[in-house]
Amino acid sequence: MPSVSAPRSALRDFFESESAGGLLLIFAAILAMIVANSMFGETYQHVIHAATGPTLSDKLGPMTVHLWINDGLMAVFFLLVGLEIKREFVDGELASWDRRRLPMIAAAAGMAVPAILYMAIAGGTPGLAQGWAIPAATDIAFAMGVLALLGKRAPASLKLFLVTVAIVDDMGAVAIIALFYTAKIDVAALAAATALFGVMLLLGRRGVKSLTVYLLLFAALWYATLLSGVHATIAGVVAAMAIPVERTPGAPDSPTSPLHRLEHGLHPWVAFAIVPLFGFANAGVDLRGLGIDQLFAPLPLGIAAGLFFGKQIGIFGSIWLAVKFGIADKLRGATWLQIYAVAVLCGIGFTMSLFIGGLAFPGSPELIDEAKIGVLMGSLAAALTGFAMLRFAPPYRVPGVDETNEDEVIA
Repeated sequence: MPSVSAPRSALRDFFESESAGGLLLIFAAILAMIVANSMFGETYQHVIHAATGPTLSDKLGPMTVHLWINDGLMAVFFLLVGLEIKREFVDGELASWDRRRLPMIAAAAGMAVPAILYMAIAGGTPGLAQGWAIPAATDIAFAMGVLALLGKRAPASLKLFLVTVAIVDDMGAVAIIALFYTAKIDVAALAAATALFGVMLLLGRRGVKSLTVYLLLFAALWYATLLSGVHATIAGVVAAMAIPVERTPGAPDSPTSPLHRLEHGLHPWVAFAIVPLFGFANAGVDLRGLGIDQLFAPLPLGIAAGLFFGKQIGIFGSIWLAVKFGIADKLRGATWLQIYAVAVLCGIGFTMSLFIGGLAFPGSPELIDEAKIGVLMGSLAAALTGFAMLRFAPPYRVPGVDETNEDEVIA
């Protein structure tokens, strides 16, 4: 009699897709750097910024390959981010305040300290203060890709904590983009976007489950948001909040839940196509002829220091204080050194940091390139340091278990 396979865990699918997608993102970023610094560098820049049309917004002008990726495809990325946030708050690891407390504290400190450090280094230089939010973000795909290389040396509790911190971190990044990187508002377009969101909410209340309907409304919402002056990618998160979800506590995701179906459907496209494509289109910086003075200019130095030092100080420091004062419990199955290593990995800001860097310095390609250099330096340092710490850190030992059996003692 053929055996019946157990239903796959949504969390397992999430980890696997994020890990594999993260490794692909790393490859795409390395490839972009190689191409940008080769004989094909000029061709790379020409293709990325080639005008394809049409003109969707007078502010943006004719659409280019870069705009389609950053304003179009990344809206789908933000849609997935929004779905994950909603799922976790309604039916996941953030469904109760007890579970939300530590990730929220860590994420808040992990955004504030890098911003403060950036301002201390670069904020006094004219024109650079608006880049304060660049080192505040964590790239979950990149960080999960690094953890995937470690196998059992990265305890499951750390992976779950990294995911939840990154999800809360994404909420903060979305709020920052909406509040601080929004151009002049077109009231009529914003009203149209609000009306479309209201229609989506109404359909959800009426029990409509057709993803086609919601995706068509999402496309219209994206265009209205683009015209409004609010960055178009915010439409992704807003639309996600209107997608209905069926609660399935302690059970696999519901096959009839629109949110679960859309989330699972988008994961492979985002992980294996959109995010790597974004990385390839945004990580290519021509470093030829770049001197030490340029590498350690206030902008790249402030970003790199914010990501590498600010993240680990903010996240680990807040965790330690929360545990010391009884606000939250220490992560199970992990040593303090392993927790510190994951705090270091949170300094990988790649995708969201590059994205915010482009918003912070519009029309200034030189500053955008400097921001990219800072993001790459800080993220690379965080990735290598966090990986080395977890690779050589003594594993967590379960009390009372024979320590000679490593398979049993590594949590």
